[in-house]
Amino acid sequence: MNAPEPLRLTSFSHGGGCGCKIAPGVLSEILKSAGGVVPKELLVGIETADDAAVYKLNDRQALIATTDFFMPIVDDPYDFGRIAATNALSDVYAMGGTPILALAIVAMPIDRLPIDVIRRIIEGGESVCTAAGIPIAGGHTIDSVEPIYGLVALGLVHPDQVKKNSAARADDVLVLGKPIGVGVYSAALKKGELDADGYRAMIATTTQLNTPGRRLAQLPGVHALTDVTGFGLLGHLLEICRGAHLAAEVRMGQVPLLPGVAELAARGFTTGASTRNWAGYGKDVVLDGIGEVEQKLLTDPQTSGGLLVSCAPDAAEEVLSIFRAEGFERAAVIGKLEAGVPQVRVVA
Repeated sequence: MNAPEPLRLTSFSHGGGCGCKIAPGVLSEILKSAGGVVPKELLVGIETADDAAVYKLNDRQALIATTDFFMPIVDDPYDFGRIAATNALSDVYAMGGTPILALAIVAMPIDRLPIDVIRRIIEGGESVCTAAGIPIAGGHTIDSVEPIYGLVALGLVHPDQVKKNSAARADDVLVLGKPIGVGVYSAALKKGELDADGYRAMIATTTQLNTPGRRLAQLPGVHALTDVTGFGLLGHLLEICRGAHLAAEVRMGQVPLLPGVAELAARGFTTGASTRNWAGYGKDVVLDGIGEVEQKLLTDPQTSGGLLVSCAPDAAEEVLSIFRAEGFERAAVIGKLEAGVPQVRVVA
């Protein structure tokens, strides 16, 4: 008798990780009329598609509130839990804050997924929250068709140190904290074409907490912060450009890439989300001598991606020093901002 096929978490998912996000153009239409009462204490809401909401509690404290969850991007349940939790906490760091607690979001196909597997997913999330120094203080569970896991994350930041994605300035330089290519890795993994080294690189980057955000927020020369997730590097940079009414230039040769992703993308291992991303915002991007593979990488959805920093040129070395001191060796200056119509120009 043949042994049963091992259970693959990704087989339950119609899309994995931040590649599950609704396409940027569709999301804009959905949120176009959203709003409601906006109290003066709400320092950051939905107006510029920022990473989290921020509510001023007093002159020294503001509360950061965010939520993030998705379907499996990998088959190992413990790794899935770690990736999802790291990704959810990233939005707190991207606002310049420090996490204080989390609530778990757990939706699982109870009749199809063994209890031990579900337990391992939750344990993976707990391990990341322990590393961040916070408890999972509650949450909510439901029976679902697809496995979904994530967190509601709460954090604190000084009101004067909130880093909005809309506060960038002309002549700022752009620093990216992590290499890109997670979506390419995930596409190759689903097809059984990601080798052991690639998988290790994928887990290492997606479970690395974006802790430098706390220190970066204290630098006067850092003007804006965001993290690169489902809309890809170009999509989240465009959010900075639109919020600050600026144009950006990116030098493709300076953008850090995960090992082997260019070769994998050239072999066709890209995601549908990359295509949807380009359809949603490609009209606002100028590619100067940039080919299709590079376009796919720049629109590649990043699950638990790196921080994107807009800072004064004379602050760039200190920004890089903070990244490297916290283990982000691939952090790099990738471009600049300038006066102009909000768009991104990519050059070789």
